Amino acid sequence: QKVHVLPQTVLYIADAETFSGHEECHEQKKARKRNSKETAVALEKLLPKRCQVLGLVTPGIVVTPMGSSSNQPQEIEEGEAGFALLFPKIDGVKIHTFHFSKDLKNRVFDESKFAEAGLKNNPDLRVVLLFGYNSWKSGATRFLHQIVNPLNEKSIILAGGQVESFTSLTSENSSAQPGDACGVVGLAFSGPQIQSATVLLDQDVADERTAEAAMQRLKAANIPEHNTIGFMFACVGRGYRHYKTKRNMEADAFRKFFPNIPLFGFFGHGEIGCDRIVTGNFILRECNDIKDDLLHGYTTVMTLIHLGSTK
Repeated sequence: QKVHVLPQTVLYIADAETFSGHEECHEQKKARKRNSKETAVALEKLLPKRCQVLGLVTPGIVVTPMGSSSNQPQEIEEGEAGFALLFPKIDGVKIHTFHFSKDLKNRVFDESKFAEAGLKNNPDLRVVLLFGYNSWKSGATRFLHQIVNPLNEKSIILAGGQVESFTSLTSENSSAQPGDACGVVGLAFSGPQIQSATVLLDQDVADERTAEAAMQRLKAANIPEHNTIGFMFACVGRGYRHYKTKRNMEADAFRKFFPNIPLFGFFGHGEIGCDRIVTGNFILRECNDIKDDLLHGYTTVMTLIHLGSTK
């Protein structure tokens, strides 16, 4: 008997070449360049109408090939690649998308929008994945700080990075698409059973030994590995260039310590995240009185998200 599980939330990420590649135009018998909107619409037609969809375009991809969670994760810095994560309804877990775009008329961000998006006054909020877009625009960095700083709490894991663009956000109407604006999109994970941990690989992590030491610290958080996803958000300046032409260094280090956790993510234009130390009862420990620095360059953020035990 076949059992079909419908996705409630979908996160898909592809590199720009994949998303706006070429397809044959039958009328003229020649290839033409697709635009990202066409591709996004075609993908969304494959999914249930009430499904939340967040689609991102990035310079490079980190993916564990389909078939088995123990497959080797791949850092794909050139060439076409992409993946989609389909989250079904999970008891005790709520996942929702959000979008904040910079208001050209108002320099101050209205923080009441956080509560509307479930990012404030939500005691069950555990993890927020944040993705900035159009980061080259004037005021983009300042706007990102306005989003990140109020969420910089010891009870919440924040992770993500700067992407090329976002192509899908089906929880919003089509008129809310960004155009030339800058902003932030993301996924929020709420639920008392969710556990998470994150480590930051800075510029000093530049060889196999130091990369594995970072993964060892992540392993020490003792996050349950069943029903857990790994995310890797790396700078385009890392990868094989950073490791002196040795490819897949960080993904290989992750797999050495987490052989059964699939790893997904991207190479982007800036990273969001920090080191978080997790105690035995999964309360994030206050490391010092200074808030974490969450915005980085030339780093990699590695994150584990455990969605609870499955029946």
